[in-house]
Amino acid sequence: MRVLVVGGGGREHALVWKLAQSPLVQRLYAAPGNPGIARHATCVALATDALDDLVAFARDEGIDLTVVGPEAPLVAGLVDRLAQAGRAAFGPGARAAAIEGSKVFAKGLMARHGIPTARFATFDDPAHARRYCRETGAPIVVKADGLAAGKGAIVCRTLDEADAAVGECMERKAFGSAGTRVVVEEFLTGEEVSFFALSNGRDPFPLAAAQDHKTVFDGDRGPNTGGMGAYSPVASFDAAMERRVMETIVGPTLAALAKEGAPYRGVLYAGLMLTTDGPKVFEFNCRFGDPECQALMVRWPGDLVPLLLAAARGDAWPALAAWPSQASVCVALASGGYPGKYATGLPIEGVDAAARHAGVRVFHAGTALADGRLVTAGGRVLSVTAVAATLQGAIDAAYGAIGEIRFEGMHYRTDIGRRRPAT
Repeated sequence: MRVLVVGGGGREHALVWKLAQSPLVQRLYAAPGNPGIARHATCVALATDALDDLVAFARDEGIDLTVVGPEAPLVAGLVDRLAQAGRAAFGPGARAAAIEGSKVFAKGLMARHGIPTARFATFDDPAHARRYCRETGAPIVVKADGLAAGKGAIVCRTLDEADAAVGECMERKAFGSAGTRVVVEEFLTGEEVSFFALSNGRDPFPLAAAQDHKTVFDGDRGPNTGGMGAYSPVASFDAAMERRVMETIVGPTLAALAKEGAPYRGVLYAGLMLTTDGPKVFEFNCRFGDPECQALMVRWPGDLVPLLLAAARGDAWPALAAWPSQASVCVALASGGYPGKYATGLPIEGVDAAARHAGVRVFHAGTALADGRLVTAGGRVLSVTAVAATLQGAIDAAYGAIGEIRFEGMHYRTDIGRRRPAT
């Protein structure tokens, strides 16, 4: 079969790397891809927001399955357009993808259907939002309604910080139109877990959990990023917790979407806080996480394609082998200044040497070729991912490989998999 992966980051490199191992895949394309992806697939110069061109390519090339990596084309309706063209695609349609595309929609859905989440209120007026913050008290979380590249949720320890966050979203338009409305919600305490499940429009299929590290500095300090690293599995998320989350969160959410006319096909990412009152949702995403996807793909048992096809076509689930007991760690190497302003075009050294370390894969995220030389082209540049028999073994392997890589301003967290939350 012929497969197209839409995207060009570390998540998509991990997906392409895994898909390339399937005996079912005869031709593999990526749009737009990156230099790392180009080792496994044919890259085509189509942007992820060029929906008409992507649909035309899938039609003209006889693509049997399109796997959409990023959230923006899902929210914009790429899967709907592919379906209209008679092409199967992995990912939800626009109405279902609103579970990530609009925090207001997601929180309303959970409220209407009794899905456990933080107490909240929504606002389109900054004065009303600030008044609610004072009524509720700090700490509190201010979230831009729309897509903000993983940076639109601001944890506010004081009311002054809450005032600033409301202003950042609604007055200074730091996230553009995504911040026209905000959700202000209760600050949840507990352990944070990212849990992934597939849906074929009817039945949920549990996958695995990972733990993301969102903030830019060690100890969970600094501003939020798109994700500085992840590891899997998560010790606190055992089989009993998985069953509870499937029964109280994933299953009811998928049923609620179907009931409201938005049946969900694809992967559902539930961002959970394991509170003393049980697991609660702090966010939903409509795609694999980045960098969680990298950590999951190196652990994935067997062929990825049959499950993605079942989700895309609405078919019954094939069997999936048991997840291996191995652990994985993914560490993002970022440009200096990220998530703020950063330079690009800086030469990168040592990637091949790092990839020769046992159990290590180096997934490209923000890279490009300039005169045949690998250079930086984004905020998160590389995802150094390792798998080993134990979590500590994976940590040691990942950081050992990182020692081979160099580019000016390179920054990374040193506590992925062994975090100590800020106090």
